[in-house]
Amino acid sequence: MSTQPSKPDNLKIIRRLLLTVVCMFAFGFALVPLYEVFCDLTGFNGRFTDGQAAANTKAVDTSRTINVQFVTRVNKGMPWGFEPEVRSVRVHPGETKVVNFLARNPTGGNMVAQAIPSVAPGEASLYLNKVECFCFNQQPLAAGTETAMPMQFYLDPEIPEHIHTVTLSYTMYDMTQNMTPDALAAIQPTAE
Repeated sequence: MSTQPSKPDNLKIIRRLLLTVVCMFAFGFALVPLYEVFCDLTGFNGRFTDGQAAANTKAVDTSRTINVQFVTRVNKGMPWGFEPEVRSVRVHPGETKVVNFLARNPTGGNMVAQAIPSVAPGEASLYLNKVECFCFNQQPLAAGTETAMPMQFYLDPEIPEHIHTVTLSYTMYDMTQNMTPDALAAIQPTAE
């Protein structure tokens, strides 16, 4: 008696595996837009929607200082240069700071990118409030140009006393494939 699956069973397994691969690819492709929706709904990673008050109205706590570090990387295959102007800043809870991040498109073609943030320790993400951030929108950059992208933030004065360092990491993803050829051609060099 043979224990090998029949030919119809093999086809059924192959179809299921192919469907799984297609679903995994679709999920990976939709990950950045899904993350944006998640951040809009929850305020995760300090992201505010237009209807939310982003201004800091709490007093600055000058009795303590927190070191905020910035780490950047580009996703595999992304040819851009991407780095913070400064690697870290010292911030009093409640104090608003602006930090610029530099992006360079060394390629011969116009490109569009999206930065996805993460915060460590995770508990600190509840207290990091971004008033303005390049990560809120896709960033078009003309061929061979560079730009400075601002990020304005503050740490809520309610941040726990045991948090002395916050690391804000950004990963830049290539979103060019989502753009139409006409939209890519319309990208103009940014004025510095």
